[in-house]
Amino acid sequence: MSKAINVLYFASLRERTGVAQETWQSSAADLASLYEELAAHHALCWPRAQLRVAVDGAFAAWEQPLREGSEVVFIPPVSGG
Repeated sequence: MSKAINVLYFASLRERTGVAQETWQSSAADLASLYEELAAHHALCWPRAQLRVAVDGAFAAWEQPLREGSEVVFIPPVSGG
């Protein structure tokens, strides 16, 4: 069953996708599968090991199940200077 997920992109992910946020219809079971769908759609090149993921304002494990209406944020590594 497809779920509507609100996805936010930060930093280099936002630059790559060209959007800061989008509502994505997904049948993915968990956050890892959701990221794989989005990576394929947007040609994202960051491996999951380099990203953090948060759901509804709290960091989450990649294995966490998706819930309808959740806000998911993918956070790439940030370089400072």
